[in-house]
Amino acid sequence: MAIRHRKNSLFYRTLHGAYIGDLFMSLIHTCRLAKVNPLHYLVALQKHSSEVHKKSAEVAALELPS
Repeated sequence: MAIRHRKNSLFYRTLHGAYIGDLFMSLIHTCRLAKVNPLHYLVALQKHSSEVHKKSAEVAALELPS
């Protein structure tokens, strides 16, 4: 999977496009390691995007102990 991504990454037009491609590759790989269907996970994220956005803001506001 990593070799295929490396070949495909040669064709990104911008740094932002490369960032998005890497983000999706990381999500898909993490799903596979957790034995979760990546397509189902990404569809669920899209369906519940407002809830995900709200929760991510709450998590980002938390202060982690040093």
